[in-house]
Amino acid sequence: MVPCIVVCHFQLPVPTEAQFIDIARRSAPMFRQLGERGLISKDYVRGEGGAGGVYVWESRAAAEAWFTEAKLAEYTQIFGARPTLTWYDAHLTVDNKAGQVRINGQPVAGS
Repeated sequence: MVPCIVVCHFQLPVPTEAQFIDIARRSAPMFRQLGERGLISKDYVRGEGGAGGVYVWESRAAAEAWFTEAKLAEYTQIFGARPTLTWYDAHLTVDNKAGQVRINGQPVAGS
């Protein structure tokens, strides 16, 4: 199964670091529960062009099950702007923390 990375970007005024961390901390428990539905990780990101998240999913199907039209409408209502999604298939991953190289989610021997 090929992992899927989704970059979810909101073009909004950039929150302060404290505001951003507060928003992220409140939603983090929900994303922890999404591990059961294929979410490997989520990084909350902010920069000059706005804020959002970088999601790593076990598969494109798992990502698509989360990022439905209803979910995008919910995000639009919560944040006051519709997010832009950019989709990537992660065919090769270098994971220094785990000490692995993975191809299509599977560890490569001797890597």
